[in-house]
Amino acid sequence: MKTRLALLAAGLLLAAGFAGLGQWQLGRGIEKQQMLRDVESVMARKQVLPLSAAGKPLGYDWVQGSGRFLDGPVLMLDNQRRGPAVGVRVLAAFQPTDGEPLLVDLGWLALPGDRRLPEVSVPSGPQSLSGLLGPPPSTGLALGPAYTESTPATWLLTRVDLPALSTGLRLSLAPRVLRLDPALPIGYARDLDVLPNTLPPERHRGYAVQWFGLALATLLISLYFGIFRRRP
Repeated sequence: MKTRLALLAAGLLLAAGFAGLGQWQLGRGIEKQQMLRDVESVMARKQVLPLSAAGKPLGYDWVQGSGRFLDGPVLMLDNQRRGPAVGVRVLAAFQPTDGEPLLVDLGWLALPGDRRLPEVSVPSGPQSLSGLLGPPPSTGLALGPAYTESTPATWLLTRVDLPALSTGLRLSLAPRVLRLDPALPIGYARDLDVLPNTLPPERHRGYAVQWFGLALATLLISLYFGIFRRRP
């Protein structure tokens, strides 16, 4: 009897864990769906704000303003996909005429098979920029240092960790990143997809259904062996 109760308790705990994972996946799907709606709303209105709006920590805004790229290393975010190809996303610190410095996403570049980092140049002199302000890319599970100094002029990032980069660059970076308008003549291959290199909402919903199904199956099996099945 005690063994059956122990197995039942273990099964119920396992089912609860599976249900919790399903709930997490469902929540992530809802969160990402809301992100897409927010961006769609911003793009439909195209209400132009100044670059100083980057100081606002949340949400998305369409901005326009002038300033210059700061001297310092070019930042390359590793393991970034564009279609089937893998490469890096190029970022650089920008000082607006009005407001705190922020990171600007200049676009994507492919990496060769030997993973040699491409040579890039950041535009010099006064620049007029426009684009979509938003949170930095999701960091996922943060393991190891946020960046390595491949050369003094190039840092390879494992994630966009703004506090760590602010310390390394000796800047107080704004909490949002500017994704350049693809129509601008500077930068590299880019778009305004806010969910690159991550699962879309429908995939999260699919995984949620799988976890909930596994939780239900575990629950039924646990009840069968723990309560209904009789020993001969």
